[in-house]
Order: sequence, then C-alpha cells, then structure tokens
Amino acid sequence: MVNEKEVYKGKGIVRIAATDVPGQLSTKNALRRIKGIGQSLSQYICTATNTDPKGLVGNLSEDDLKKLESFVKELTLPTHLLNRQNDMETGKNTHLIGTNLDFRKREDIHFMRKIRCYKGIRHETGQPVRGQRTRSSFRTQKTVGVVKKKAQPAKAASK
Repeated sequence: MVNEKEVYKGKGIVRIAATDVPGQLSTKNALRRIKGIGQSLSQYICTATNTDPKGLVGNLSEDDLKKLESFVKELTLPTHLLNRQNDMETGKNTHLIGTNLDFRKREDIHFMRKIRCYKGIRHETGQPVRGQRTRSSFRTQKTVGVVKKKAQPAKAASK
C-alpha cells in the first residue's frame, strides 16, 4: 500500500527561472510561484516535460529540474497560453516571465502616458484604469463623510 502523501526528503529550496521555490510544494504549485506562470500554464509545463504535477519539487532529480528550467526559459506554447500576444513593437507572440514581465509592463504604462491615451492619463492621475466607478471607491488619502468642527468653549454667562 502506497502513502497518498509523498514523503519529503529532498532539497529545502529549489531555484527555477531565477526564483527560489520551497521544496515542500508540489511541482504544479512551485511553478506557479514564478511570476508570469499561472495555473493552466504550470499544468501544461508539467505535462509537456513528463513531470508529475503532484510530486514534490524538492524530490525531483537534477535532470528533471534542468528539463523544467530549460522548458520555462524557452516556452514554446500554444498562442492561447501566451501573455504577450501580438506585441505592439515586434508583432510577435511571446511569453514573458519574472523581471522581463515587470519591465515590459512598466514600459507599456510609460508608453501610454507618453502618447496621452485615456488609460495613460488615468495611470498618471492615480485613478482606476479599467472603467470602475469612483463615487464610493478608490478614496485613498481623501476625507470621507462629515468632518466636525472643533468644539468651541462655552461663553461665560453674563449677569
């Protein structure tokens, strides 16, 4: 009879795609810790590399880790799984992870601010960008409700 839970006997921390991942996590959840890899993509990576998604990432052999690392770096994926489809500058379909994703997102916001489009102006002024209502939400650093005046000392009673 086999235990349902695998016994952890591997590495404490595993480094995949410049991200430190705890070894006690399943392979599927460990891949999700990498910025730019979500649930469906992590499942796809496990299937494509013939890795057990429920197996612990700390128990993987060096060859399995290298296989995961190389697949994550190159990422030849179907178009519906890519996070950068039809790029504005290059026109290519790519998938960005980690710091490249952060950098490209920051550059996109800077470009929108530069061309003064609606979304860029909303980013500049710190308002919601995606059409949310602002009547009762997004009230950071502003007073809400009635502000009472300070109590005035009572005047002395005259005779």
